[in-house]
Amino acid sequence: MSLLVLLMAAGLSVDPVGDAEAATPKTEIIVSAAASLKDSLDEIAALYEKKHPGIKLVFNYAASGTLQKQIEQGAPADLFFSAGDKQMNVLVDQGLIGDHKKLLKNQLVVVVPSDSQAKLTSITALTAPAFKRIAIGQPESVPAGQYAQQSLAAKKVWDRLQGKLVFTKDVRQVLSYVETGNVDAGFVYKTDALTSSKVKIALAVGAHVHKPIQYPAGIVKDTKHPEEAKAFYSYLQTREARSIFTSYGFLLP
Repeated sequence: MSLLVLLMAAGLSVDPVGDAEAATPKTEIIVSAAASLKDSLDEIAALYEKKHPGIKLVFNYAASGTLQKQIEQGAPADLFFSAGDKQMNVLVDQGLIGDHKKLLKNQLVVVVPSDSQAKLTSITALTAPAFKRIAIGQPESVPAGQYAQQSLAAKKVWDRLQGKLVFTKDVRQVLSYVETGNVDAGFVYKTDALTSSKVKIALAVGAHVHKPIQYPAGIVKDTKHPEEAKAFYSYLQTREARSIFTSYGFLLP
């Protein structure tokens, strides 16, 4: 008597089609993406995986500079989605990235705790006594920190604020510090600020005091799944994906 007959005789349900699907391994696509993209990409991933059941998207979220170094050192990645041109350009120049394109733009803002009474009419006002601790991402590795540094330097207050600055590993840590009241203010992207009810935007930083905030995405040349990586890279440029990005406050080029 066959195993199938024995199982049926025992009253156990058999779903050979379902078992076959479950046994089929999914292709994992590793996306190294800037921390500020987490909310939007998580939503996009759920939608994409539903339409492509054979694909499993695995995200490595961190500061763009950290991700750049990981890719340089050979860490597995199929796509790189940076929050700055600098990090992408370095990898392109080294021949580590193939097809790439600027997909999104963002805006730098200063946030304060939602119950803060502090007023901010200019980033030069951060020198006031009301702002004792100010969080920014490490300029060496966090694009938002680089833009903040450029902005403060342009307004000639970078040196004056050194004693107040609290440096973080990525922009989401800045947001967390402001949410918990560990700092009085922090530099984040507008998209980050919109995800939290525990902070409020105190000031939108003028785009003229820092380099353009652009988000390029590219395919890692050493990807082991070039067709699948290319497919998801292309999907990120569709109207459907763009509508999700813009719903989180991102701007299109």
